[in-house]
Amino acid sequence: MLPSSRTQLGLFFILLCPANIIGLWWAVGSPLVMDPNSICRKTKRLAGKQAELCQLEPEIVQEVAKGTKLGVRECQYQFRFRRWNCTSHSKYFGKILQQDIRETAFVYAITAAGVSHAITQACSMGELLQCGCELTRSRAPPFPTAGPGTEGTAWEWGGCGDDVQFGYEKSQQFMDAKSKKGKNDIRALIDLHNNEAGRLAVRSYMRTECKCHGLSGSCTLRTCWRKMPHFREVGDRLLERFNGAFKVMGGNDGKTLIPVGENIKPPDKQDLIYSADSPDFCSANRKTGSLGTRGRICNSTAMDTSGCDLLCCGRGHRDETVVLEENCLCRFHWCCVVQCRKCSVRQELSLCV
Repeated sequence: MLPSSRTQLGLFFILLCPANIIGLWWAVGSPLVMDPNSICRKTKRLAGKQAELCQLEPEIVQEVAKGTKLGVRECQYQFRFRRWNCTSHSKYFGKILQQDIRETAFVYAITAAGVSHAITQACSMGELLQCGCELTRSRAPPFPTAGPGTEGTAWEWGGCGDDVQFGYEKSQQFMDAKSKKGKNDIRALIDLHNNEAGRLAVRSYMRTECKCHGLSGSCTLRTCWRKMPHFREVGDRLLERFNGAFKVMGGNDGKTLIPVGENIKPPDKQDLIYSADSPDFCSANRKTGSLGTRGRICNSTAMDTSGCDLLCCGRGHRDETVVLEENCLCRFHWCCVVQCRKCSVRQELSLCV
């Protein structure tokens, strides 16, 4: 995408829903997104804690933008074989955000998770003055998993644990933009719930890592620290929640959400929720934000969502041979250059009609 069109994409989301911070951050690749001063200047309707972050902590805003790009990439990976493949096409993605469907629930969750993850990572890398490694003085560490030759080993907190609570709080502060009171109350509750589910997919799955210390390979001391899950794990977990998302409706008091259907348990904090059914995404439709699946690559032998039967919506597919160039016959030359030749490779593709 050209730089000018990237800028237009960023401005599109600002004009589309200036109070909707998710819409702004999904203007991926735009110079606007990576410049915190421009972000804060363009989003004049920011108030409260968001405006405070813009004024006092622009470096946090920078990490928010990085976290959103992380969420975008993960969304596109997780949905790469689905009819809606998490496209960021400006004319269509805005329509997705305006609906309260399962796909929107995933967008909110993965974005909030990405922001929490990026800010926490920046703390551990020493890139932010406001935070650093996790403080563990007031908390007794859990007993680490035993290994060979570690019986009777003394152990303690050390290293640089990820301060996930700081990332959680900053993500909550910036992503949980308040919606106007009135008819949007139920939608606001759903969005806030999905934001929280995304953050918990990071915070609730911290792992403990340990390292042995001692002479001659002994383990007289074991140092342990806490690390975030890899973001791919976060995406995998949220995709499971997407597949089992709960449909809800607003209660009579306008402040509660009720699961739709009989004998359905209420969703917990880590579940994704939505209130409207998704379109089938088979045909292009700007009204619903569907690009359709015509021309998409499919797997003619697969039975899952990547298979031609499901992805092509029963329209069938055509086989096409393409010629691709790739590096081949690579050699390492001292020192230190790798030289490769270009080889043409024929590849058979199945495309939806």
